[in-house]
Amino acid sequence: MFENVSRRNVMALGVGAAVGLGLSSVKAPAFAKEPKLHAQAPYWYRFNVGDAEITIVSDGWQMLGDPSKSFLGSKEEVRKELTDNFMNPSDMNIELNSFVVNMNGKLVLFDTGLGYSKMFGQKGGLLLKNLASAGIKAENIDAVVISHGHIDHIGGIVDEHGALNYPNAQVYISQADLDYWTDEKQMNAPWKKGFITHARNNLLPVRDRIVFFKDQQEFLPGITAMSAPGHTIGHTMFNIQSNGQSFIFVGDVSHHSVLLIQNPRMEFLYDADSKQAVETRLKMLDYLSTNRIPILAYHFSWPGYGHFLKQGEGYRYLPAPMNMNL
Repeated sequence: MFENVSRRNVMALGVGAAVGLGLSSVKAPAFAKEPKLHAQAPYWYRFNVGDAEITIVSDGWQMLGDPSKSFLGSKEEVRKELTDNFMNPSDMNIELNSFVVNMNGKLVLFDTGLGYSKMFGQKGGLLLKNLASAGIKAENIDAVVISHGHIDHIGGIVDEHGALNYPNAQVYISQADLDYWTDEKQMNAPWKKGFITHARNNLLPVRDRIVFFKDQQEFLPGITAMSAPGHTIGHTMFNIQSNGQSFIFVGDVSHHSVLLIQNPRMEFLYDADSKQAVETRLKMLDYLSTNRIPILAYHFSWPGYGHFLKQGEGYRYLPAPMNMNL
């Protein structure tokens, strides 16, 4: 079929085609002289909701390993859902999407990442670096809002020496989660010991500046708590509202944009009460999809902002297009 392909046509097809046709005499163009950079774009993303400026700032990755050990459907089910969605079925890294809200004269940070903990691998603990990259000074944070007391959400309140990373911030958390995750008596499961230790190291040094919120309380201007228990007893979502627009930070209602969404009845290893977590997830997914409310999810693929849509017996997550022109 290649008898009539001329040398000029081969050049038009490109060097790869020439090599495939055995015309080794064709000279390849010189490669660029710059070295490979081995670097990505800055790990933050900024957009507006009403008059509020939102900056999603990554703490990096939480490395879970084999997904079937954390997502408690059958191994075949977990593998199929991931494979069908072009995702790695044998090794999972989930994002840590903290964010800062700048509105009403305050800078409010939601969740603080893993901090110095390496319990979930070496890819986390990037929040302070990425805040600086985004032009946000840690000392200018007025409030740190914690969705729940797990290690990957409270882990960056202090550094490895116990110094406050956000020295001028009030800290907001549910009383139920503060009490539970700082109680040494709760170390009744192998994985909990590290969680309790890290929570005590981060929460007890700021105990005198902690403020508790209640369900449906607007505890900061434009920020309302929404109780969503199950993952932890005090797990909380937050409604951020400004000038008639809003979105809801869903925290850990789901740890994955496919697993627990396409099959929301699947259970998750680190849920305190897995049955209650499923009940909460179904309730919230129905509410958010029915009302077409934008969401930000802590562990979804970067930057974790989009919508839920009802689909069959489950739901689907639709990422919002990133807008790079503010």
